[in-house]
Amino acid sequence: MERHRPLKSSRRQFLGAAIVGLVPKTDRPVAGSFVHDSHPLGHRLRDRAAFQRPRQTLKIPVVIVGGGIAGLSAAWHLDRRGFRDFVLLEMEAHAGGNSRWGENEITPYPWAAHYVPVPDKGATLVRELFQELGVLTAGGWDERYLCFAPQERLYLHGRWQDGIEPAVAATTRDREQYRRFQQLIAGFRAGGQFTVPMETGARPSPLDRVSMAGWLRDQRLDSPYLNWYVNYACRDDYGAMADGVSAWAGIHYFASRDPEDKGPLTWPEGNGWIVRRLLAKLNRFVRTGSVVHHIAPQGRRWRVLTEQTEYLADAVIFAAPTYLAPYLIEGAPPTAALEYSPWLTANLTLDRLPRERGSGPAWDNVLYDSPSLGYVVATHQSLRSHIDRTVWTYYWALAEDTPAAGRRRLLERDWAYWKEAILNDLGRAHPDIRACVSRIDILRLGHAMIRPGVGFLLSDARRRLAGRVGALFFANSDLSGLSLFEEAQYRGVKAADRALQLLGGR
Repeated sequence: MERHRPLKSSRRQFLGAAIVGLVPKTDRPVAGSFVHDSHPLGHRLRDRAAFQRPRQTLKIPVVIVGGGIAGLSAAWHLDRRGFRDFVLLEMEAHAGGNSRWGENEITPYPWAAHYVPVPDKGATLVRELFQELGVLTAGGWDERYLCFAPQERLYLHGRWQDGIEPAVAATTRDREQYRRFQQLIAGFRAGGQFTVPMETGARPSPLDRVSMAGWLRDQRLDSPYLNWYVNYACRDDYGAMADGVSAWAGIHYFASRDPEDKGPLTWPEGNGWIVRRLLAKLNRFVRTGSVVHHIAPQGRRWRVLTEQTEYLADAVIFAAPTYLAPYLIEGAPPTAALEYSPWLTANLTLDRLPRERGSGPAWDNVLYDSPSLGYVVATHQSLRSHIDRTVWTYYWALAEDTPAAGRRRLLERDWAYWKEAILNDLGRAHPDIRACVSRIDILRLGHAMIRPGVGFLLSDARRRLAGRVGALFFANSDLSGLSLFEEAQYRGVKAADRALQLLGGR
């Protein structure tokens, strides 16, 4: 058998075998469904459908639109500044955005975002929040929230290895290219332009004018293992292959973090743990099930319309995904430069653990040359000495399709199709997986994260979108081109500060 296969060829072969013409299996029945499907409502907004007229009008200084991390961070900052005359409007039944969580009789679990890298000392906002939440204390990071070992593993050539940088059967040439890649990344890290938040370091760079795949070719880094690893990183953070991501964004994944930091910080419900605690402080300001369908200037104020209430606001913080702006906001700047990646996540309930070939599960478990990104184990942080039942959160970025084609496939295929695709994928590493799983719930995210293509991050179009329209301030993390917790928090806090400035610090 050929040991190193071209990435795209092997992935297509796998997709053909695992998905096309799936034949239902005769193993134990698996329950489940699609959950939190909000695309019908999103399509109503896209199609500018008619909405019910609001029954009341309220005047209020600040309206925050969107209850993901950016919106909650704006609310957190207003509240801690002593400004409490605002409301946060969230269209879903639960706030949190990509940091939503679920829970069953076994454990809480994430629906998307599941960790925060340990922030360095320059990440003041994140550290302030974690101090407030008790994650960072005078004695350092609370050990309960630092990921327990083993943290990650990779299934490669029929067995599991520690870490996700391919090592099994790596040649001397592969290892030399790893070393050279790491040296290049260390140089970029030392240069100071790859920071979190990105605005504190980013500056015009030729790296934004070439794809990550093109940069690897220019550096003569052609190891199949290294290229798989870089592609995995791009799919993980951007939902795109390395040829669809700018080299600036691809290098940012590696160069923006201190490799010596322990961590990451994680919880059974992922970043839903943070949302829970923010909501405990801010719930009195949050209105869930409030679909904002029109925002327009009215004199010196803004009209923000939901089906329940018309709000007249002095300032609006638009923390919802920015691509929605032209469908909701009169006079919004064009958003054609924004491209978003479709994703599928699934939570699998396991009534027993599969038999392992070697080491037991890590927190993060990745399959080499799979279309998926693998799975994280919700019970990994448990202090119990023995665990029989668990929940795995499985991630699949539809990176090989164009975003539009990926969204079509995501919506056109039924639950049974995706269930079989997931079990077939996991079955390569866990042959008895079908005897373990009793339920698979699937979340479809058509616009899960921003895709920073060539030229986007440092473009004038992105800078214009990061500005303001009168007293309306954009705050979503997509303005950074990086779907990171820290970017969402930074954008939300920055928008809140600008709203307070406009209001004269009231």
